[in-house]
Formats: sequence, structure tokens, C-alpha cells
Amino acid sequence: GAWYTKLVSEFVLMAKAEFGYLGFYNRDIGTSPFEKFDVGGSGMMSYNLYGTDIVALRGYADGSLTPKATEAQGSSISYDNGNVYSKYTLELRYLFSPNPSATIYGLVFLEGGNAWSDIEKFNPFSVKRSAGVGLRAFLPMFGMLGIDWGFGFDLPNRDITSDKLRRGYNGGEIHFTMGQQF
Repeated sequence: GAWYTKLVSEFVLMAKAEFGYLGFYNRDIGTSPFEKFDVGGSGMMSYNLYGTDIVALRGYADGSLTPKATEAQGSSISYDNGNVYSKYTLELRYLFSPNPSATIYGLVFLEGGNAWSDIEKFNPFSVKRSAGVGLRAFLPMFGMLGIDWGFGFDLPNRDITSDKLRRGYNGGEIHFTMGQQF
């Protein structure tokens, strides 16, 4: 769900909450290794493997908030295991140019989200937080184009370098977006 509120002058506040859950029909078989949520990054991967739903969370690398699972103990085979996710966004936008041939606005955002392997581990308050700034331009020939700089305040769930562990936070990430984000 998303809620847009016009504030003073050209300012618009957007509040948004998302939740996704993929269950199973048979507890003995469990969840499928296909149809997962991949959380983190710009949400702009050029491919979609096995029906994976890509969920953007600025300030973190692509897929870095999705937990990994191994098929068997000691096995080197692993796959993304994001069966549950939640994401919260608060964005303040300022319209620079209302021209229909080049609509441009700037934004500042606060985001939080995470992914879990199953519903028993789900905690809506255990989120990875980020904040940042961005710029969007809607050009009729190309659609929506954007650039964001996000700072992740927490360590990601995977792909942690020793430098990030020493700092205790993710750090800054630049993200490019194309197309309307839903």
C-alpha cells in the first residue's frame, strides 16, 4: 500500500508498506527452490531467474538482504531462500519541473526492509535501515529515469566483507533506476 500527501508548495510525502509471503501446500515437501523474493539494491536486474521477485531496497547491494540456504548439511549447493519479506518507505519529493515533456523531481528517503526464510522467523521490526537522496526525470521517450544514493545503516544478511564487519554498517551505494517502480 502507498499513500501520497501533498504538503506545502511543491512537496509531496509518500508513505509505503509492502509485505510478501510464499507458503507451501505440503509441510513434508516444504517450499520450492523457485519463486522467491530477492531483496536489496536498485531492483533493476536485467534478468529474472526462475520467477524470482526482485524487491528494491536502496543503500544495499542487489540481493544482499536475501538469506541463503543450503540443500543439505555440508553440501556446496545453495540457493536464495527469501520466502517472506517486508519493506517500509517514507519519501519526501520536491517537484523541480512540472513540464510534461521533462518532469523532474528530487527526493529524500528513509527505507527499511528485510527477508526471511520462513514465516516463523518473520519479525516486522527486524529491518535493515537506510536513508538517502535521489533525482527522478520522466521523459516521454524513455520513461522514468532515476539515480539514488543510499546509506545502509546495518550489515546485510550476506556478502559481508571484513571492512563492513569492522565498520559495523553497510555504507553508501549508488543506484540507477529505469521504469516506474511499483
